[in-house]
Amino acid sequence: MGNLRELSPYAAEDAAGFVESMRRLKELSGMTYRELEEQAGRNGDVLARSTLADVLRRDRLPRPDVLAAFVRACGDGQRVGDWLDARERIAEGGAGRGGGTSRTPSPAPSASASPPAPREDHEEVGSVGQGTGADGARTPGRRRQTLLALAAVALLLVAGAGVWAWQSGDEDTRDETPVADGWVTIRPAGRTGLCLTDGRDRRGAYGSAVAVHLPCAGAPVPRTYLEPAGAGLYRVQWHHPELGKGCLTVMDTGPVKGMLEPRDDCAGATLFRLEPAPSGAPGAYRFRTVPGARCVGTADDSVAEGVEAVQEPCADSPDQSFVVRPD
Repeated sequence: MGNLRELSPYAAEDAAGFVESMRRLKELSGMTYRELEEQAGRNGDVLARSTLADVLRRDRLPRPDVLAAFVRACGDGQRVGDWLDARERIAEGGAGRGGGTSRTPSPAPSASASPPAPREDHEEVGSVGQGTGADGARTPGRRRQTLLALAAVALLLVAGAGVWAWQSGDEDTRDETPVADGWVTIRPAGRTGLCLTDGRDRRGAYGSAVAVHLPCAGAPVPRTYLEPAGAGLYRVQWHHPELGKGCLTVMDTGPVKGMLEPRDDCAGATLFRLEPAPSGAPGAYRFRTVPGARCVGTADDSVAEGVEAVQEPCADSPDQSFVVRPD
């Protein structure tokens, strides 16, 4: 292990420089991604090596909890506060918020901003004096007509984009309600006393655990961790006190094809995009598997106790609506 103290978290001036300092800290620690993940677990933290690899190959500021777990795992735990403070200074300065790397980013135009008003010193093509007063100034009526025309064009563009997205089968990427990642419970929106947890298929066709709906009070393990995987995607981790960590993966073969099984290989686990459910309680989500146009629902479209979770075509169906709550 190198001298961690020779690296100052305050040396970075922007998000890219800060992540470069994190890469340097990893090098000084002499630890691999797997070793860092294991050390974080011994520290009582969660630091998936896939998440860390994603953080270190981008030029975006990491989440504070990920940064703290990483610094402690590297052996620099006494300076966690310094690393968090340096991160916050960059974020407050605008350098790291939203993944930007410039110290002085140009302000982005607001999506709700009105179309720019036409220049009043610009004459329209046509007869001289048409639509103007005696002094050549544009009349209010002409300005209103121009603004109405611009608004109509904007509406046509928005409508056209919507039709294109519908025809091309684009996924619904609305983000009306923030997702509570980290330690959570995942519950069917219509039966919030049930949790998606460790169980067995009802036919007894498979010898290992699959995801089923069981009463939350009677299912204290495994704990569920919703891990951000970048680009708005998530992995669903299960942490069992005896079996360790597994990530939910859709079974593509075998007697329980389509069901979800916790597997040790989290790097190859199924990725999910959480989108507001078309139907269901406010704050309910639909778990869309990526890639593809399929979602997590339940066998027989039922939200009864003991029913298995399955991958099925996305639909406006109550069994595909889930509530994610912090645990």
